[in-house]
Amino acid sequence: MHSFTELQEIIEKEIGGLEFSSPPEGLFEPMRYILGIGGKRLRPILVLLGANLYKDDLSKVCLPAIGIEVFHNFTLLHDDVMDHAPMRRSKPTVHEKWNSNVAILSGDAMSIKAYQYIGSCEDKYLRDVLTVFNQTALEVCEGQQFDMEFEDRNNVEVDEYLNMIRLKTAVLLGGSLKMGAIMGDASSKDSDLLYHFGVNLGMAFQLQDDLLDVFGDEAVFGKKIGGDILSNKKTYLLIKALELASGDLEKELKSWITTKEFDPEEKIKAVRDIYEKLNVQELSQNRIDEYFSMCLEYLDKVDVLAENKKELYTLVKRLINRAV
Repeated sequence: MHSFTELQEIIEKEIGGLEFSSPPEGLFEPMRYILGIGGKRLRPILVLLGANLYKDDLSKVCLPAIGIEVFHNFTLLHDDVMDHAPMRRSKPTVHEKWNSNVAILSGDAMSIKAYQYIGSCEDKYLRDVLTVFNQTALEVCEGQQFDMEFEDRNNVEVDEYLNMIRLKTAVLLGGSLKMGAIMGDASSKDSDLLYHFGVNLGMAFQLQDDLLDVFGDEAVFGKKIGGDILSNKKTYLLIKALELASGDLEKELKSWITTKEFDPEEKIKAVRDIYEKLNVQELSQNRIDEYFSMCLEYLDKVDVLAENKKELYTLVKRLINRAV
C-alpha cells in the first residue's frame, strides 16, 4: 500500500511530465499555468487510493487519475470567469493574467484533455469508468448552475444548499474513488460504498470550508477569513442565520446583506457576532460531524482489510482536525 504522501508525489510527477507543446502556445500555456500553481490534488489521489485498496500496481491508473485533476482545474477556469474571481491559490486567475476568452477556450481544451487521459484506462474498465465520469461531470455543472442562481435569491433553504454542494463538490470526490475502485477490480458493492464514502466526505469538507471561512485561523486555514461574509455568499451559516434570526437581529443581518458601502472588517465582525448569537457555528459543526460519521460508516463496510483502508481513515482524521 502506498501512503498519501507517496501518492501525492506520484501525482505531482505525472503532472510535471505532461506535455502541452503543440501550437498555438496561447491555448496551452494557461493550462500549464493553472496546473502548475498547486492545489491539494485530493481528487486524483482519491482515484489512486480507490485502486490501491485492491491492487499494488497503479501504473495504468495514474493517467486517468490525472484526467480527474485536469477536469477539476478546467471547472476552476470557467468558475473563476463566472465569479469574476481575481485570485486562485494566491495567484492571478487565468482570465486576469490573460483574458476571459483565453480562460474559456483553454478550459474547453482542458475538458477534452481530461477525456483523453481518463479514456486511457484499460479497455475492460472503459465503459464503467466513463459512465461514472460522465454522470459526475454533468452533476458538477448542475451544482454550478444552482450556485449561480442562489446569488440572486434570498430565500435559499438549507436542503437546497446541501444539494448544491453535493453536486458541485462532493460527487467529484465520490466519483474519483469509484473510478479508482473500478480500475482496481473492486466489487460493485465496494465501488458504491466508496462512492458514498467520498460524497459524505465531500459534504463535510465543504461545510467545514464554510465554517473555517468565518471562524478559522488565517495562519492555519491558508487564506483570508471573511470572504463569504463580504460577498454575501449563500453558505450554510448564512442560510441558517436567516432562518433563525428575528426582531433586531434579523433587521441587522438583512441590513448588512443589502448595504453596498461598508467597512469590510466591521461587516465581518458584525455578521460573525450575529452568527454566534444564533449559535449557527455549533449547528454547522454538528452537521459536519454527522457527515464525517456517515463517511466512516461507509468506509467500515468496504470489504478489504482494515490495514488497506488506513490511508483513507487517516485522511478523514486529518480533515476533521483542520483548525477552527
